Amino acid sequence: MSATFLFPDKSSFSPNFKEVARYLGYRRTTPPDADVSALMQKAASEMLAAMKPQAVFEIFDLDYPVKPDNDKENTVVDSVETTVSFADVTLHSRDLARNLAGCKRVALLAATIGPQVDALIRRHSSLDPVYASILQATGAMFIEELVDLVNDEIKKIAATEVLKTKPRYSPGFGDVTLEVQKDFFRLLPCTRIGLTLMDTLIMAPEKSVTAFIGIY
Repeated sequence: MSATFLFPDKSSFSPNFKEVARYLGYRRTTPPDADVSALMQKAASEMLAAMKPQAVFEIFDLDYPVKPDNDKENTVVDSVETTVSFADVTLHSRDLARNLAGCKRVALLAATIGPQVDALIRRHSSLDPVYASILQATGAMFIEELVDLVNDEIKKIAATEVLKTKPRYSPGFGDVTLEVQKDFFRLLPCTRIGLTLMDTLIMAPEKSVTAFIGIY
């Protein structure tokens, strides 16, 4: 299939303050006090007004030797089965092969909540570092919420073929290096949603995510 773009309406987002607190390091047994909670609500309101959520994904057929064990979802991957191939890409990764074990296809996605969020965080960084850290955590929560929305769209497509999806897996985790970002930017029209890959292999805007989602 060709690339699919998503431009979710902001009304699709609902701030998850428990997640913000978790990103800030709070535990369930010690939630934020009233002052911090008020700042979290302010940050969510400001960020919702500023952010511009955009995403793109494309689904590719997989061709690699990892096979499911009796069609079980959680397959143990043999040490020699570490090759993942799709499009014109061949990756050697035990962790990604384990994640995609038993899958027929893989979706590549890229998502961002926009440069306006980076500007908002920078504006407060020197003036109010505490509030800036709350904004950082709020941005992390919102980009995860956006990726969840993309994941839901991929699940709907998979369901039309009576298929399911695996948990997403991003470059930079396990033995999947950030070098793989280059393949995402080559195969997906990431620049059309405002994404840039820097020489350091870090994306701009900062609150952006790329990920694999296996379809089995």
